[in-house]
Amino acid sequence: MSPIIYVAVTSHGFGHAARTASVVATIKKLCPETLVIFVTTTPRWFLESYFQNDFIYRPRSFDVGVVQSDSLKMDKAATLEKMQHIRSQQNAIVAGEVNFIKQNRVDLILADVPHLASVIGKTANVPCWTISNFGWDFIYRDWGSEFQEIADWISDCYSQCDRLLRLPFHEPMSAFQNITDFGLPGGSPSHQSDALRSKWKITTPKERTILLTFGGLGLQQIPYNNVQRFPDWQFITFARNAPDLPNLLKISDPQYRPVDFMQLCGRVVSKPGFSTFAEAIHQQVPIITLTRDDFAEAALLIEGITDYAHHQVISPDEFFHSGWEFLEQAPLTPRKSQGIALDGNEAIAHAVLDYFQ
Repeated sequence: MSPIIYVAVTSHGFGHAARTASVVATIKKLCPETLVIFVTTTPRWFLESYFQNDFIYRPRSFDVGVVQSDSLKMDKAATLEKMQHIRSQQNAIVAGEVNFIKQNRVDLILADVPHLASVIGKTANVPCWTISNFGWDFIYRDWGSEFQEIADWISDCYSQCDRLLRLPFHEPMSAFQNITDFGLPGGSPSHQSDALRSKWKITTPKERTILLTFGGLGLQQIPYNNVQRFPDWQFITFARNAPDLPNLLKISDPQYRPVDFMQLCGRVVSKPGFSTFAEAIHQQVPIITLTRDDFAEAALLIEGITDYAHHQVISPDEFFHSGWEFLEQAPLTPRKSQGIALDGNEAIAHAVLDYFQ
């Protein structure tokens, strides 16, 4: 019997999809007959950039994460309204998915980190395992009284999950009953560094090659004029709205990902994002991160890179309103001398396959 896994990914940005697709790709490599069903509104092209195998794509949304116009600007009122709408539709959503799961003989649900996946699993009598470092209840509780009811609902759903595979840089995640800790998962480059250098004509040394990456939503107002202050440096971006500058390389081909270029770079400039940080740590690239005060996960991630990565932490003001003098400063060394476990993909894949034994 080939295992059939239903992989439910939160509809927020690309980071959840990146880390979970990396884990699922490892499962598929170790057990090629596994059938994978991705259930998410993350675009198919993005999933394909991390999971280069056949899969069934079921575009469904069980949560919204946060409604955002870019990687830092959040619309809390719209987020609350959409979550209340999903709550009102819970029974219909669950019934539709239970029906699909039974028809397709799903053996296991892996969720990162939609709360309704646990309810769907319970109702369908199929185990649900969640992979994450935080729950959406943790994010919403931080936003004040009008979000408490939604946060309580989410916590109640999470409590029905069969097992949490908890990732590093985590909050307690106390709504979950059965918790196992794992190392860092993450994507790895699928292109050789020499091939990238020659194809994209990158001749600058590593320490003067900088990756600017701000997640799937990007940033609207990056002060690209600063790039011109460093004419003998090479900057790389995946932002489609970036201007044409001689030392700014714009990558729009979907077969390439930020992790492919990290191996060429002396630093990654980013907002707090689990997958970006995890991939940079895997590639041993120093991280320059902006702070982010209104999203509770950010503090956990910044704490994590402070412990385990060469890093610089800058304020949004330093990024948006300076001449990027931070690029001329040396990164700080990690606080902890012992590295973090980097075996998340393999360890989680083995846990899943052991379950099927």
